[in-house]
Amino acid sequence: MAIKKSQLYEKLWKSCDDLRGGMDSSQYKDYILVLLFVKYASDKYANSRIVDIPKGARFEDMVKLVGKPNIGEEINKIIGKFAEANNLKGIIDNADFNDEDKLGQGKSMTDRLSSLVSIFESSFDFSKNRAEGDDLLGDAYEYLMRKFATESGKSKGQFYTPSEVSQIIAKVIEANTSTSRDTTVYDPTCGSGSLLLKVADESPNGLTIYGQEIDGVTRSMAIMNMWIHENQDASIVKEDTISKPQFKEQERLKEFDFAVANPPFSTKSWSMGIVPDNDEFGRFDGHGIPPKKNGDYAFLLHLIKSMKKTGKGAIVLPHGVLFRGNAESEIRKNLVERRWIKGIIGLPPNLFYGTGIPACIIVLDKKDTENRKGIFMIDASKGFVKDGNKNRLQAKDIHKIVDVFTNQIEISKFSRLVSISEIKNEKNNYNLNIPRYIDSYEEEDIQDIDGHLNGGIPISDVDSFNWKEFSNLKETLFSTQREGYLKLNVEKSALNSFIVGHCEFKKHSKKVEKAFESWKSQNLPIFEGITKGSQPKEIIRIISDDLIEKFSKFVLFDKYDIYQKIMTYWEETMQDDVYLISQEGFDVSLFPTKNKNGKIISWDSDLIPKETEILVRKYFAKQQEELEKLSLQLEETEQSMQDLEDEGEADDDMFSEARGKAGKITKGELTKRIKIIQDDSELKEEYDVLKEYQKLMDKKDDLTSQIKNLEKNLDKDLHSKYKTLKESEIREIVIYDKWLEAIHKSINEESQRLSNDFAGKIKNLAERYASTLPDMTRDVQELTVKVDQHLERMGFKW
Repeated sequence: MAIKKSQLYEKLWKSCDDLRGGMDSSQYKDYILVLLFVKYASDKYANSRIVDIPKGARFEDMVKLVGKPNIGEEINKIIGKFAEANNLKGIIDNADFNDEDKLGQGKSMTDRLSSLVSIFESSFDFSKNRAEGDDLLGDAYEYLMRKFATESGKSKGQFYTPSEVSQIIAKVIEANTSTSRDTTVYDPTCGSGSLLLKVADESPNGLTIYGQEIDGVTRSMAIMNMWIHENQDASIVKEDTISKPQFKEQERLKEFDFAVANPPFSTKSWSMGIVPDNDEFGRFDGHGIPPKKNGDYAFLLHLIKSMKKTGKGAIVLPHGVLFRGNAESEIRKNLVERRWIKGIIGLPPNLFYGTGIPACIIVLDKKDTENRKGIFMIDASKGFVKDGNKNRLQAKDIHKIVDVFTNQIEISKFSRLVSISEIKNEKNNYNLNIPRYIDSYEEEDIQDIDGHLNGGIPISDVDSFNWKEFSNLKETLFSTQREGYLKLNVEKSALNSFIVGHCEFKKHSKKVEKAFESWKSQNLPIFEGITKGSQPKEIIRIISDDLIEKFSKFVLFDKYDIYQKIMTYWEETMQDDVYLISQEGFDVSLFPTKNKNGKIISWDSDLIPKETEILVRKYFAKQQEELEKLSLQLEETEQSMQDLEDEGEADDDMFSEARGKAGKITKGELTKRIKIIQDDSELKEEYDVLKEYQKLMDKKDDLTSQIKNLEKNLDKDLHSKYKTLKESEIREIVIYDKWLEAIHKSINEESQRLSNDFAGKIKNLAERYASTLPDMTRDVQELTVKVDQHLERMGFKW
């Protein structure tokens, strides 16, 4: 059985549990990643000449050590052999698997490592889990990077650039325009290499990768990352980039087609080992020297110097580089004058690991600078969701940023092309702080005093709504109350149903349905063409981009919200399905499900899980209807029993003698109590209540038994149905009943949400001006008179 992508992530992260005892994530990641690497290489290259796997250096040799006292020492030897054979000394052999301080002593270490190796052995077979054109394990490695970065805390999480930011950078520097593997990309502070790989992945044929990283352990992570993403030829070197750049051509810095970086923010020690005003590589010539205790511009100028004359690049830096004064102001001025800054994208705060401060992407382009008239700015600071203790960009945020930047689309409060002359003028003086040029401040909700005093809804408030497709609805909803003010013609309680039922809203709903049907019709060949060897990432790119296009002209919809709907479904469900199909085809093989003790309790299927009840609705609707009917009767019976209990407790607890030791009413105690009081006329009321409760209890048992038998029979019929499904049936069920139905439902839910929101805003507007100041004054006077009268009757006089 192929492993789902989400299951791979879950099992990899679970494997970390066995190591958490003696170390934090900044340490145990070294063990997990090395085992993952060796397991991957052993599976993927078992019979390949690409990787040299010596005898005794396979993952299978680790499996033979399970339960042996010397397992740690022997794992070190296996990894050492593998490293030596593949020039990976100092890369994959840094973690000591015989470290008693971290892994425990004696049996504790043996059990911990045996469990870890067993998890990898039983859960993963990387020789088969790779869809053509996709990177299942590579994505899993990045998943681990993100998780480790999240847990590593402020001081140790900077080795990882959030995937969402890497995606934006890869697209805005137009890495997709490269058609040759010989095209180069460089990252002077590459960390674990995730940013480099995202840029290379954007190019149709990949890129030649160069990276430098100051930290040895992090460099090791980057090299393993390159291998796992099948970029073994990447050159990842160790040293301080500013003082000892390793990529040189004679006495000059090597220049690259693309250059990207997410350097440590505002590092104070950047100038150690160099003489900035006499830099041998001329990185600061004609620009100015960065402040002694802030290296942001040092990395930026190094990146620019490393770009070819037609090179493109991007760097992530704190917002301070856009407006700080003194030496940085002079550097900024010179950069603006050279027209090398193509754009600036302001990002949300608390996005990066290791810092909570907001950052920006400075997009660089040395090509056609003589024709560049301005800098394109985007304020994307508000587009994010909370994800634990960090903020995270969603798929829709990424798509919007890239679309707007690539097409230079100006959107109020979001994006703008700022002319160089405006940046240079006396007022701005080369300050690049985004709020100077894009006012993203949300306008205050201003109250109309005249409306509160004299009543009526201000026309200006009503006109602030988008009535482009609902002009007739507007005229129906409102009429003139007085000059400049309107009244609502519909009762507020009926507003929502009135709006949704209006002909223009129905027309809008039909357009939504038509747009979905058009999208479905156009993309059905793609859905129906999914088979073994399909490329999941390309599939979702095509169908999601087309969904954006189909919903791009709706008044109420934000097309990126619709895009997020399909991307959320992709991430939660469809991605796993397509990966499974790309590996095994449309197969619904069944597997046993077990409880936490390992006992088999039922069965299930990956592609069409039982919990979806798709097959039940399609083939066993009558049984399901009967089950629902009985379940409703059971619910009503249980409610009647509860009502009797509540009434009985209110009357000296009639059920006190019918309760067992646990305080719960039992059939035995209830029957015993009924026999005792059946002939006592003084306890007739209690007898009648208990007898009624006994009947309900019998009815509940009977209903429960019927439901259990029906569920058992349905499960048996369902099991048989799964076994007899033909591939054509499975294909139809998955595509139409599962995927398309779910996507359709989510779009309808969004449509319903927007209509409710529209109606809610109108209702709030009507309620705001429903009571005038004279009305409220009169009400206060009337209430005051009533209170005075009450006080007077009570003997109080003012």
